[in-house]
Amino acid sequence: MDKISPARRSKNMQKIKSRDTVPELHIRKMIFAEGYRYRLHVKNLPGKPDIVFPKRKKIIFVNGCFWHMHNLSSCKISHVPKSRIDFWMPKLLRNVERDKTNLARLNELGYKTFVIWECEINGKNKLLARIKSFLDE
Repeated sequence: MDKISPARRSKNMQKIKSRDTVPELHIRKMIFAEGYRYRLHVKNLPGKPDIVFPKRKKIIFVNGCFWHMHNLSSCKISHVPKSRIDFWMPKLLRNVERDKTNLARLNELGYKTFVIWECEINGKNKLLARIKSFLDE
């Protein structure tokens, strides 16, 4: 059972953005400070990737743990909703399936992809090292 009213829940859900999220802005700022330049949300690529490096043929996705069902057993942010499971589970599973399809299509187009999860944002130095390794390989 939901603890807040349907009207309040609706307002909360309307505030959730699909682009320019706090984790995404954090990653973009880190990458830009290191001298990397990129394109944002390229519409003609599958999944409209968050960060695209066209010359390098590399892409970074910044995924929210809840929306993309990050490892439910070890992620502290990801969880299965307790109310309206009949609505949420198909929706979240479609997101996961769409992600797999988009990653495969991008791979076919010759792009290398890197997924950063919302829960990984706190370890800045490790994350930056992983991003640099991905971009410079």
